[in-house]
Amino acid sequence: MTYAIIENSGRQFFTEPGKFIDINHIKAEVGDIIYFNRVLLLKSNNLIEIGYPFINNIKVKAKILKHFKDKKIRVYKMNPKKGTRKTKGYRSLCTRVLIESIENTENIIN
Repeated sequence: MTYAIIENSGRQFFTEPGKFIDINHIKAEVGDIIYFNRVLLLKSNNLIEIGYPFINNIKVKAKILKHFKDKKIRVYKMNPKKGTRKTKGYRSLCTRVLIESIENTENIIN
């Protein structure tokens, strides 16, 4: 089992080939190939490699599947003594990517 932990937009994601993850919106077309080069941890063939802070020469190859809006976040503001109430909603834009492979500059791991 080969997997990697990557960092994107200040968050960490557990990735392995064949799985998909939902990340913050990326300005690219559906079907484009993107690479994540901020790899924090890599495990392949019972060998674990940890970066300080990132592992050099390792990239995670991913394909953009779709763009969508995340679930709505409700923000409620109330001032009890004045009797004012205000509700706002927000849906952030997200991108779903499929992890295709974890690549080394020398060879493809999986």
